[in-house]
Amino acid sequence: MKKNMGIIDRAIRVSIACVIVVLYLANVISGTIAIIGLIIAGIMLATSVLSFCPLYAPFGISTCKKEDNV
Repeated sequence: MKKNMGIIDRAIRVSIACVIVVLYLANVISGTIAIIGLIIAGIMLATSVLSFCPLYAPFGISTCKKEDNV
């Protein structure tokens, strides 16, 4: 797997995931929406840690710099 996510892209995903988790813990979201949100947050965190987004690959999208792409 080649990296296809840059630092800014990863930071945005982690931030969004953190917001979703905080909303859940503060009981702002609940039920089905909370479950879907937590799943999305988990996926965002996983892709950020791996620096690879499977949805970017088929379209050839990369947000990382050329020298970061290993």
